[in-house]
Amino acid sequence: MSTPQNDKRALRNTLGRFATGVTIVTAIDPDGHPMGLTVNSFSAVSLDPALVLWCLDNNSNNLAAFKKATHHAINILAADQQDLSNRFATWPADRFAGLDWQAGVGGAPVFPGCCATFELAITTAYEAGDHTIFIGRIENFEQAERDPLLFFAGQYRSIAALG
Repeated sequence: MSTPQNDKRALRNTLGRFATGVTIVTAIDPDGHPMGLTVNSFSAVSLDPALVLWCLDNNSNNLAAFKKATHHAINILAADQQDLSNRFATWPADRFAGLDWQAGVGGAPVFPGCCATFELAITTAYEAGDHTIFIGRIENFEQAERDPLLFFAGQYRSIAALG
């Protein structure tokens, strides 16, 4: 069934039919404080050079700070990290209070227990419609044998639930 192109809710629901992983993108703000948010718009760009991208809504309160940060970390969440995803998808006073993390390349926070992490030097930020696309060169990465946290049709999912 075809839907008119200008129906934003229908478009959002249809885009949600693409299962994605869930990440927390982190950086250090201009005042030296950690910042981060839950993101599912993450993708590989190139192996040589090693580049990835992620996107941030242009209305985000964090946009200016992420644009100023020289380094970002992409923390790909594991299936048991749904609470961490929810924490960084909302606006508590301090998302990092009581959390275990370490400074990665350029200081960007890296969380333990993730499926994978990528530590990036940001090379470019492009405005594209209502989002900004950040492209970063991978300076360090790690992986662990863990099941990923997935998002599909507006809900968290597991690999078994999709099968």
